Amino acid sequence: MSQQNRASVPWHKSSYSSGANNCVEVSEGSSTGVRDTQNRDQGTLTFNSAEWHAFLGSAKS
Repeated sequence: MSQQNRASVPWHKSSYSSGANNCVEVSEGSSTGVRDTQNRDQGTLTFNSAEWHAFLGSAKS
């Protein structure tokens, strides 16, 4: 998904961030974007569905 198309998909932070800006934000859609909250203009990592689910599965283990 291009940066332009990603603009229409909402970004959200983890509820564990307690409102701080020391975390990442995630935008989930046809692909999942991940960006640094403090450096939003530095770009976005983009993962397809299989990659994102594999990451989440590993993080929960």
